[in-house]
Amino acid sequence: MKLLKNKIILTDIDGVVLDWEEGFLVWMQHMGHDLVDGYEYLYGVDKRFGLAKEVTDQLVRQFNASAAIGFLPPLRDAQYYIKMLHEKHKYKFVAVTSLSLDPYAQKLRKRNLGKLFGKNTFEDVICLDTGADKDEVLIELSEKYQGCYWIEDKIVNAQLGAAVGYDALLMEHGHNMKAKGDFRIVKNWEGIYNLVTNGDK
Repeated sequence: MKLLKNKIILTDIDGVVLDWEEGFLVWMQHMGHDLVDGYEYLYGVDKRFGLAKEVTDQLVRQFNASAAIGFLPPLRDAQYYIKMLHEKHKYKFVAVTSLSLDPYAQKLRKRNLGKLFGKNTFEDVICLDTGADKDEVLIELSEKYQGCYWIEDKIVNAQLGAAVGYDALLMEHGHNMKAKGDFRIVKNWEGIYNLVTNGDK
């Protein structure tokens, strides 16, 4: 039986489903780097660690292709509510994640998601290069998933999703809590669950 498109939720992974920041922080401290004061309100790893952007870009690329990427914890209440949406309400998820082109990193990501949320919860996990723009993929997927939810923590990607026809939600963090755009801000997956099930789009 073909799954109806309105039972699909598209989502970013890092900072929305998985707590990438926590995993990266532990790894960076192990590498001898510490966060600056007030880091939680800064966007960009370079600003958060007080390092040059070319240095942090390389460190992020290194981390995303390391074994550590396969063991990230769920973000906030993601595990409980994503499982509820899948098991109780029969939603499936399509991930669009700017992770790495390394095939082993991609396998680790899929295994991480499968272990935390169930092996059939994510219908597809689309892995782009580290830090890659999502414009092309979101536009391409919008033909198939027009009107579906798209969840992000990066303002520009939430706005893009709204512009190409998704119902865009922005996961709140210190760096984006005052954002304005054609999207709604959510604090956690409980908020997403309530939106999805109350409308049951």
